[in-house]
Amino acid sequence: MRPRMRAFTVAMAAVTLVAGTGTGAAGAGPRAQERDRDRGYRADITWVPCPEAADVECGTVPMPVDWADPGGETFTLALARRPATVPAEREGVLFVNIGGPGGSGVDFALVADRYFSPQVRQRFDIVGIDPRGIARSTEVACPPGRLDQRPSLTPANQAGFARLARFNRQFAAECRALTGPLYDHVDTRSVVEDMDAVRRSLGERTISYFGLSYSTLIGQQYAERYGHRVRAMVLDSVMDHSLGTRGFVETEAAAAEDSFREFVAWCGRTESCTLHGRDVPRLWHSLLRRADRGELSDPGSGTPVTARQVRDRAFADFYGPTWSSLADFLSALDGSTAPTKPTGEADPYLKAHLFPAVFCLDWSMPVRDHRELTTLTGRAARVAPAMGGSPLATEAVGSCVGRSGDTVNPQQRLRITTAPTILLLNARHDPSTAYEWAANVHRQARDATVLLTYEGWGHGVYDRSACTRNTTDAYLLDLTVPRAGTRCAAVEPAAATGRPAPVESLVSPLRSVG
Repeated sequence: MRPRMRAFTVAMAAVTLVAGTGTGAAGAGPRAQERDRDRGYRADITWVPCPEAADVECGTVPMPVDWADPGGETFTLALARRPATVPAEREGVLFVNIGGPGGSGVDFALVADRYFSPQVRQRFDIVGIDPRGIARSTEVACPPGRLDQRPSLTPANQAGFARLARFNRQFAAECRALTGPLYDHVDTRSVVEDMDAVRRSLGERTISYFGLSYSTLIGQQYAERYGHRVRAMVLDSVMDHSLGTRGFVETEAAAAEDSFREFVAWCGRTESCTLHGRDVPRLWHSLLRRADRGELSDPGSGTPVTARQVRDRAFADFYGPTWSSLADFLSALDGSTAPTKPTGEADPYLKAHLFPAVFCLDWSMPVRDHRELTTLTGRAARVAPAMGGSPLATEAVGSCVGRSGDTVNPQQRLRITTAPTILLLNARHDPSTAYEWAANVHRQARDATVLLTYEGWGHGVYDRSACTRNTTDAYLLDLTVPRAGTRCAAVEPAAATGRPAPVESLVSPLRSVG
């Protein structure tokens, strides 16, 4: 069974199915009149203290599985609300999402007191949503352990390519059978409709939004459809949904290779780096050759280590960046220093069932045969000779082989016509959401966006420095848009531990494709 293409037309906004008024929708006068004009699906939300944090409210709300049939089957959407700490100064709601696909907005709201500044927390109710199919919302269900049987994402021949395509189609069918109709409706445009329905259910005329990584796509598509409902929007580490397969693969490869070069440069200038004074690229390629020959073992566990595992471990350390940890690992792998903790599974999240469930609905990555796939991987390897490409691009393309007909939210250029100016944030040396992505999104929507460049490293910008935080806060709090071309200087990562961010586990590659 293939999911059908669904039309998101202006007529959808006129749907008058009203399931309730929502906790924040009570009132009379101008507010009630605005609500009457704001027609569309809404439902009551019953708030209770969250089990994880009594000062945060958790709730659930029924949502239509298929927004083309809002009176049909529903699923349960989970959300959390951290109330503004100074109610008298409350500006409104700040919706937050952590990305993925697979990241939990509820988790983000739970730790928001350790991430956002006191000024932001004073003025906004911070609302996090677990997108459809994810975490506390009705989840996508797949056969346990089935992905362990997946053929190689880089098959050696056409027969291996055909096996991968068959597996991907069969895996999707198995997940669809266990999940039900929701499986074919976990695309980002459906999430956008959910978010606006939550806005209506809360009784809010407009929202502010802060999205990290993959959830910047939620923000972009919300701004396209509901720009008049946006007060302010921050997109941190930006997805570029206009890219075709080749562009996606090559820009991801370039970002991964750039991060490797930055790691090498850091070791060269930092005496505390375990590899300081050594020829790091030479050591790196030596380790990869030994891994390919089956001669390399994990320094902590003694189990064999593949070249892909070495690259995946490095890629994960680029996110912080936690360069010191990577240097220690490579030194131990070479036998030059004492063993570190075992490598283990370098990319458990990237093999999770949620990635292909969402990504293959949002991105059309058609690859016809092994020859075409080999051409793509060859280009990536030439762009990134040390990293051999990007683990994220390998996962993205490989997961969708054989599923090109499933896409319901295919790539297109960004078209924003009614939203206020949107603030884009991106690190110059982001290993995942390439800086070129943010620059290209800005070019596509130059009149609707402004790009702040963080000149440093890693994934996620807001909490990198006083410059990044203060500039973003001024925009969120006072709608002060930074000048075009604004840049914030790099902050050298701590030599011992890298970036100690409160939401580091949420924005790591184990929880983010973007």
